[in-house]
Amino acid sequence: MVDSLRVALAQLNPKVGDIAGNLAKVRAARAEAARQGADLVLYPELVLAGYFPEDLVLKPAFQKQCMDAVEALRADTADGGPALFVTTPWREDGKLYNAIVALDKGEIVGKRFKVDLPNYGVFDDKRVFSPGPMPGPLSFRGVRIGVPICEDMWTPDVVECITETGGEIILVPNGSPYEVGKTDLRIQLGVKRVIESGLPLVYLNQVGGQDEVIYDGASFVIGADRQLKCKLPAFREQVTTIEFRRGASGSDGGWECLPGPIAPELEERESIYQAMMLGLRDYVNKTGFPSVVIGLSGGVDSALTAAVAADALGPERVHALMMPSPYTSRESLEDAKACAEAIGVRYDVVSIEPAMEAFRKMLLPLFGNAREDVTEENIQSRARGVTLMAVSNKLGGMVVTTGNKSEMAVGYATLYGDMCGGYNVLKDVYKTTVFELCAWRNRHRPEDALGREGLVIPERILAKPPSAELRPDQKDSDSLPPYPVLDAILRGLIERDLGADDLVAEGYDRATVERVWRLLENAEYKRRQAPPGVKITSRIISRERRYPIVNGFRG
Repeated sequence: MVDSLRVALAQLNPKVGDIAGNLAKVRAARAEAARQGADLVLYPELVLAGYFPEDLVLKPAFQKQCMDAVEALRADTADGGPALFVTTPWREDGKLYNAIVALDKGEIVGKRFKVDLPNYGVFDDKRVFSPGPMPGPLSFRGVRIGVPICEDMWTPDVVECITETGGEIILVPNGSPYEVGKTDLRIQLGVKRVIESGLPLVYLNQVGGQDEVIYDGASFVIGADRQLKCKLPAFREQVTTIEFRRGASGSDGGWECLPGPIAPELEERESIYQAMMLGLRDYVNKTGFPSVVIGLSGGVDSALTAAVAADALGPERVHALMMPSPYTSRESLEDAKACAEAIGVRYDVVSIEPAMEAFRKMLLPLFGNAREDVTEENIQSRARGVTLMAVSNKLGGMVVTTGNKSEMAVGYATLYGDMCGGYNVLKDVYKTTVFELCAWRNRHRPEDALGREGLVIPERILAKPPSAELRPDQKDSDSLPPYPVLDAILRGLIERDLGADDLVAEGYDRATVERVWRLLENAEYKRRQAPPGVKITSRIISRERRYPIVNGFRG
């Protein structure tokens, strides 16, 4: 019977579908774990497939390649090095499972399957996987280790089963998406499971961006004494080995984790900014784009987007384009240039006035002397979209859109215009938060950022009233409630699922609430055509708020 167990936590960033690349990451982590003297390596959920593979996991060829990768890893372990608890799709007896497979000394020494398949928010496990039976612990070199997979830990049943069948340590592989405040929730949940079971618990989370979902890592260990023993940094790959000892700290023959490194908790604004950086970096790099193109208007949204892009990719991979119209103010021209220079990105000016005149002449036979209205405003936005896409097609960079959540929610955006592009880092960021992030970035340069230090967003951009500048003297406040009011109402409608009466009872003006509600519902068709973007809140208005486009409900 062993009295010490060294477990390497491999907080990795896999790529969905890249089985060969993910296998290489698994092997590299095992090599590092061997250097650290680990007995066992734990990997995050579905590490060989990448999380979440959606319908890709239903392809027989994909399943076979994942299982072939497990076979290759099984052979690796014959070298006497660290054992592996590797996570993968696994087909057995005609069913497909979300599995963890234990490999040691050239053998498969055990398998367990995820029981609780989530089917809410961004998750759709029930659609592709079968639930496994309630699992007892795996026996590894004389230690009985429970391996609930992600959602299995969010309710008590699976951990209770492991405890009742002799479990001694709990190791939990996860693919838990980032949202503001979630780290505290995970730790509270881990403490709850430790209290119920009396067992130490490891929570290992994936890191990286996958489409709209960001995985923040921030893995941790809670001892049987309910104390935080180790915490890995957020938003970064890392392999760290922790040691469990039998009977340590007066645990009456049970196992306890020795103290390990504890990474500091990120302040909320920094965590959001880091999530935006990681989401954009992984989307661009994993899809193979060499650079990005951004329409820089002299406004706050495009300024923040450019700053994030430079921090994520490096200023040399960011191309900013100012596309003035006759309504663009001299102040905006100056601010856009100053912002591009402060961030250090390539900056070009392309006037859209010739395109506006061409469209006017082209449509004159149809429109006649009709009064100019939002039609002409949208033509300006769409001329900019065409320009950005032309630069993207010719020079190869991906267009990054700049609309924030407040605008996307109420439809204050133009289809095939400012919504045109491949990715949107502000998609789930309210306008009030945009201002807070700009102020934060001017005071801090995030760790691992590739952009410049110091003030990167000119103060004049933050001070002036927001405007689309599509007509003379236009202000956002002409069309929308003040952003603090608008964002508070939208948070109530979207994140909290409140109705108009609930918000009126909280003190908001009924007419304003009902107007925002109508704008939110009527813009659903636009949001369906918007590019993906970074999930920040508990409810991004795409994957997690799926309302019908044709919708007669006005409750």
